[in-house]
Amino acid sequence: MAALLPDAEWRHRPGLDGLLTALEAGEGRARFVGGAVRDGLLVLPVSDLDIATVLEPAAVVDRLKTAGIKAVPTGIDHGTITAVISGWPVEITTLRRDVSTDGRRATIAYTSDWREDASRRDFTINALYADPFSREITDFFGGVADLEARRVRFIGTARERIAEDHLRILRYFRFLARFGRDEPDAEAYDACRAAANSLMALSRERIADELLKLLAVQDPVASLALMVDGGILAPVLPEIDRSGIDRLAALILRERGAETDPSPLRRLAALLPPDARVAENVGARLKLSNKARKRIMLALEPHATAMPPRALAFRIGVEGAIDQMLLDPRRPLEDIHGIRDWVPPQLPIGGGALISRGLPPGPDVAKALGEVQRLWVEEGFPDARRVAEIADQTVSKFQRARQ
Repeated sequence: MAALLPDAEWRHRPGLDGLLTALEAGEGRARFVGGAVRDGLLVLPVSDLDIATVLEPAAVVDRLKTAGIKAVPTGIDHGTITAVISGWPVEITTLRRDVSTDGRRATIAYTSDWREDASRRDFTINALYADPFSREITDFFGGVADLEARRVRFIGTARERIAEDHLRILRYFRFLARFGRDEPDAEAYDACRAAANSLMALSRERIADELLKLLAVQDPVASLALMVDGGILAPVLPEIDRSGIDRLAALILRERGAETDPSPLRRLAALLPPDARVAENVGARLKLSNKARKRIMLALEPHATAMPPRALAFRIGVEGAIDQMLLDPRRPLEDIHGIRDWVPPQLPIGGGALISRGLPPGPDVAKALGEVQRLWVEEGFPDARRVAEIADQTVSKFQRARQ
């Protein structure tokens, strides 16, 4: 008996039935595919919905327009149109077969053969289709059984699938971390190790994107340990070694203890040697955004263990303070609770107030204001009355120094 996709709330989102009718899903021309089917079978939340169809892109666009559905040609060169229903994007891709591949990109042709489309996908658990109305699963390669066994397995031979797209090496370990039992398929692991150098041919943006997705998994430690032990990361990230795996494992325990959401960038910082210069080099190599680079560099600055939590958060921001405190095993986790929802205040006084107290305009104003702020922070951000007293004392101090 064929497996059935469990019914779920996402299947009844407004506008979806109209989209399926436009694509003639009831006549077998369109099916759910990939993550929505896989996660649906596991009764996990479904956020991204993909539909496969025998209709070619131009026909998809025409049908959507006729139905009054917004169509965006997000990946039309690869057969993908994005439909927008009730603000929800749904990717619709024409069935494809590979004409040629070079490990980075593929030349494709359209097909009407569902098995041919499935055979070009990476893992058996991602090559599952579901009829939107009967919910019957089409499974050509044993993906349902693999999903039940928590087994991540390439379609066909692992070496061939990796040769088609080298990024599948990193994807394998991400899917192993999320859906597997941390025990790799022997053929897949050997193929990933043998092809590790091919990662150097990929764009650093693709590597960074896949690595951060892996680090977003609840617990990626076992998969990353396999990658380090197998020399898989060494060609592109030689800075990550077993000590980095140990730091990541410790960080994840502290994230859980502090009831703090995982952060892929914080976890990347844990994997790297505790040196902001290394973080800067890795961030540049992976072509991370300036904001992301600054975050991992800040996380790896020498930790100000003795500084009170709110003083640290005032100096480097709440996000940066939480990163540093989680990465510093000497910090009590209770310190994090006091700043998680805290909004750092602004010093309730400016340079003009110091001048009005008799401090001459000039460089001393900025120095004195810095002194006022330092004392204000040290005293735990007292109210405006106390700040006025600090200002009076500071101005008097500077005036005496000028005499």
